[in-house]
Amino acid sequence: MPKNKPLTPVVEYLMTQTTEEQMSAALEGLLTPYEQQELINRLQIFELLSQGVSQRQVAQQLGVGIATVTRGSRALQAGSYKIDPSK
Repeated sequence: MPKNKPLTPVVEYLMTQTTEEQMSAALEGLLTPYEQQELINRLQIFELLSQGVSQRQVAQQLGVGIATVTRGSRALQAGSYKIDPSK
C-alpha cells in the first residue's frame, strides 16, 4: 500500500497490468503526451544524476529547468527512485 493514499487507486490499477503492452496502453490512457514526456524526463534525470552528471549538464542535455533537475536530485537522494543494479 503506498504512503500517499490518494495514489492507491492508481497503483492498484497499474499493478493489474501484466504485460508491457498493457502497461503502455494504461499509461497512454492515464497521461497526456506532455505528462508522458515529463515522466520520461524524470527517469532520464535520475539516470544521468546517478551516473555522476552535474545538475547543470543534465538540465542542458534534456532541455529542462535547473529546478526540475534539483527536484529530481532530491527525490533520488531521498530514495524515491531505486536504480536497477542490473544495468
